[in-house]
Amino acid sequence: CIQTNPAPQCSPQEPLGPYELSEKMLSACNLLKNNTNDPKALTSKGVRFCLNTLQHEWFHVSIQKSAVPAMVGDYITAFEAVSPDELCYIINMADGTGNTALHYSVSHSNFEIVKLLWDTDVCNVDHQNKAGYMPIMLAALAAVEAEKDMQVVEELFSCGNVNAKASQVSGLLPDPHERIDMVKGLLACGAEVNIQDNKDSTALMCASEHGHMEIVKLLLAQPGCKGHLEDNDGSTALSIALEAGHKDIAVLLYAHVNFAKAQSPGTPRLGRKTSPGPTHRGSFD
Repeated sequence: CIQTNPAPQCSPQEPLGPYELSEKMLSACNLLKNNTNDPKALTSKGVRFCLNTLQHEWFHVSIQKSAVPAMVGDYITAFEAVSPDELCYIINMADGTGNTALHYSVSHSNFEIVKLLWDTDVCNVDHQNKAGYMPIMLAALAAVEAEKDMQVVEELFSCGNVNAKASQVSGLLPDPHERIDMVKGLLACGAEVNIQDNKDSTALMCASEHGHMEIVKLLLAQPGCKGHLEDNDGSTALSIALEAGHKDIAVLLYAHVNFAKAQSPGTPRLGRKTSPGPTHRGSFD
């Protein structure tokens, strides 16, 4: 989901001390401060050099898997001391792949740093990288073990656009590894249960394909869940479950689709003389 790029692959340097920046960094910050509101000035050679300096050092400190939260916090405080606009600009700096410090921190499951970035109140949680992924999409795939980390993820979900689509997937599609806690969090924050990606796949189709019975049950329990939707190959969650060999899920989907039809106004209830339901691939036998 995330492509690493520019930062040097070495351990962060020792902190300079609370709220302190090197002279080089402080000089770059002050130059940026004086030119932040002048788009033309930001393209000048001198300012561009300063921006590269800022990005290199900020990413060096913040995006490594081994990044030190206390050091990241010191840098954030130092940037804010220069100016709030400065802080906003640097926090949301993106590399050549469009990834910000938040993208990397979420991807590495560095939730203490994610919390520091989020608490600045200027971090753009809806920023999409060049693949179309927002940090909250990556959060849904992250390894979350501690309850306090899950609380950080839920904060991101609550303030981000959980129904946004990347170029590959929709925000609600779960990881191939069962993460029902993530799906619950997304739904609690208003994720649309029937949202489809660029291939018209839904979360229900994804869960059905990977055999995640509990996620299937959770999705089907949502008001308005449409089990009959088709992807761009004409496959439904039912046919996908059958093809994947998940017959127990297929039975559940079959019952849901036909029960929903039976409850629709003007639609006869299933009985001996009614049609057995939609055509699907495979069989329950």
